[in-house]
Amino acid sequence: MPNNSDSTYLDNKTFDEIRIGDSSCLSRTLMPEDVKLFAILTGDFNPTVVDPSYTQSSLFREVIAHGMWSGSLISTVLGTQYPGPGTILVDQALHFARPVSIGDTITITVTVKQKFPHNQHVIFDCVCTNQDGLQVVRGTAEILAPLEKVRHLKRGDMPAVRIDDKHERYTQMLSRVKGLAPIPTAVAHPCDAESLKGAVMAFQAGIIEPILVGPESKIRSVAEENGIDLSGIRIVNAAHSHDSAALAVSLVRTGDAEALMKGSLHTDELMAEVVSRANGLRTCRRISHVFLMDVPTYPRPLLITDAAINIAPTLEEKADIIRNAIDLAHIIGIPEPKVAILSAVETVNPKIQSTLDAAALCKMADRGQIKGGILDGPLAFDNAISIVAAKTKGIVSAVAGHAEILVVPDLESGNMLAKQLEYLANALTAGIVLGTRVPIVLTSRADSAETRTASCVIAALIAHANRKNGTV
Repeated sequence: MPNNSDSTYLDNKTFDEIRIGDSSCLSRTLMPEDVKLFAILTGDFNPTVVDPSYTQSSLFREVIAHGMWSGSLISTVLGTQYPGPGTILVDQALHFARPVSIGDTITITVTVKQKFPHNQHVIFDCVCTNQDGLQVVRGTAEILAPLEKVRHLKRGDMPAVRIDDKHERYTQMLSRVKGLAPIPTAVAHPCDAESLKGAVMAFQAGIIEPILVGPESKIRSVAEENGIDLSGIRIVNAAHSHDSAALAVSLVRTGDAEALMKGSLHTDELMAEVVSRANGLRTCRRISHVFLMDVPTYPRPLLITDAAINIAPTLEEKADIIRNAIDLAHIIGIPEPKVAILSAVETVNPKIQSTLDAAALCKMADRGQIKGGILDGPLAFDNAISIVAAKTKGIVSAVAGHAEILVVPDLESGNMLAKQLEYLANALTAGIVLGTRVPIVLTSRADSAETRTASCVIAALIAHANRKNGTV
């Protein structure tokens, strides 16, 4: 027999081996898929725990775990750790002190309280605390202790279970503009299937009123080839892509359009007209780009900036990039976004410019030069999005592990990060340009029609906020 220290086996404790005061613990982080899988297994689809839109008006204003998710972890400790295999749960009484939210790390501790020799029963005190040391569940569990020694080979890792709910997340994104009037949007050079389809899908969903700007014969040819219905959509004829960009920007300047959308032309063609000092769409702010990402493995929206416009932003430019992202966060319903300023490390290093910029930006926020969000940095990516990683490194921060805005050091790192999340993590993505007179839907030419439509949702929300604030 292998020795008792062999971690490949589960060894139990019999009734006679159990001692008053013995304890065991287990830690687990609540992930979005945990909530969904628990709901599927139990049939408990209480909107408080499974419907993000409902939770915004509920008591806790965020998705929380089913109460018995924590209770089931108590059973896990008893059955797999102490006393271990052969344990039978007889009775359980629990009090739920506070909710468990997605991203919380719960530590479950069971301690032997009483033993009853006449029936081999044992009562355990059970306490569950979160990452802040606050009690979320307390109670007792009564078990029938194992009567015989058992050594059981640990089962290998269970297969990963992932629920692909991208369509559900896409539908929820579209619901953000439900009841709002469509926004007149100049679409520059939609001369391939995906860019044209994205604009038409957004039109059919009631998000925008597209004005298609480009060679009319080419646009109609693409529509016919791909079965795209252009009924009720205005087309402004343009000679070529440069002409399309100039005409689309002029439609914004004349007030015919309240948003701008990139079609199949190159980004630099469109942005050259946008940044033109004579006829462009500049404001007092630095122009920047934000990827708004709904990542299935992360419990909150992620705004990544800047990954498309500013190649190597200066400190002053980063300040405007952050201000733009905070303004967008407010518009989409995040009242005080947590802003993580990323670098390769979480300490200030004079040899790494991004750490110096992060420290300066945080001090600017302390002095009121950047308002509306909570800033922290430098933070490495793992510390920004993982409370476990932050805790392991001893980082105490309101932002670490809970970031909603990720400020990248430069365009290259941001672009790679955003595309990794989109293509490897199945993130739902929207791309928007800020700091201009109107929002600009700016996506990659490789992006799907759904990504373009999701981006139109964000543009529409910004346009309606501009109307409300009288900036149109």
